[in-house]
Amino acid sequence: MNTIPLTFNEHEINRTVIGGYQNNSESTLNISVVLLNSSGSHFKVNVFDNLLKCNFRSIVSVEHDPKNFAIDDVAKKYPSIKFIVPLEKANDGELINLAMSEVDADYVLVLRDNLYIPSGIILPNLAERLIKDNYYCVVPRLIDSGKNSIPVQFIPSVEKKHFTVEGIASVTDGIKTIFPFDFVALYNRKKFINLGGFDYTIQNPYWQNLDLGLRSWLWGEQTRLTTMLHFSYIDEIPLVEKEINLDYLRYHLKNELPKYKNDSAYVSRLSFFGFKNHSSCGLLEARRQFNDARKWVERNKYKFKMDLTQFIENWSSL
Repeated sequence: MNTIPLTFNEHEINRTVIGGYQNNSESTLNISVVLLNSSGSHFKVNVFDNLLKCNFRSIVSVEHDPKNFAIDDVAKKYPSIKFIVPLEKANDGELINLAMSEVDADYVLVLRDNLYIPSGIILPNLAERLIKDNYYCVVPRLIDSGKNSIPVQFIPSVEKKHFTVEGIASVTDGIKTIFPFDFVALYNRKKFINLGGFDYTIQNPYWQNLDLGLRSWLWGEQTRLTTMLHFSYIDEIPLVEKEINLDYLRYHLKNELPKYKNDSAYVSRLSFFGFKNHSSCGLLEARRQFNDARKWVERNKYKFKMDLTQFIENWSSL
């Protein structure tokens, strides 16, 4: 596994970029859209039509499959949309990082092509209300194809002295959540970049999403739910896999192990032995992972505003 990235978008992805230009009209929303197209999906031109009607600053369509030969034809029909085709394998978080570097709006709405995206999803008055509090992340309400609410509020919990995350389906406007479900959310672009974006070395979507979400809270940012924005899945919702593997260990080392004291975070050398005993790594790999995380925490120690214990204890008042 590669070392933990120290800067935003540290890993450059080989890609092809087709078309796209910025909307500079006076009525343009200060929001860009990033549309993640699933592997093997066909382009839904009605989605592009509906997005274009909203007057976003720009629209970026990210394709997982470089063999989708329909891209050129669709790009000709929609010259204002920027199409990004990665030429190497990349995970969702890495693709979102890439798309974030291709836009300059202050806010970025990340969507998926398996969501029903109606015309007029964000009108000017709604846009102003969504961004007025300047949160790092605003999460919409989501429902499945059977019109059932999907758990989108994720709160901290403790089970047998271990940190866990509890999902809740009911939504109250403005309530806190640790991270957005399936990466779908409205992000403050500047804050996203300052947080370092998604860690591309974490491949599992759940641990990658939780890694950035929890880090944002530990670094003093907030993620809130909104009832003013909602989407429904056209097909099955993605399965959440929480396998305890190297991805989990990397998330754990960056978020659960650091301690906060005297306005900075640190990882004690002595904590290695507890980590080693509970990890599935051999001695050399455990040492490498541990030292890499200590280096990362040392580099970012003054960005921490609390540690995990303080986060759990103070959740109700944050």
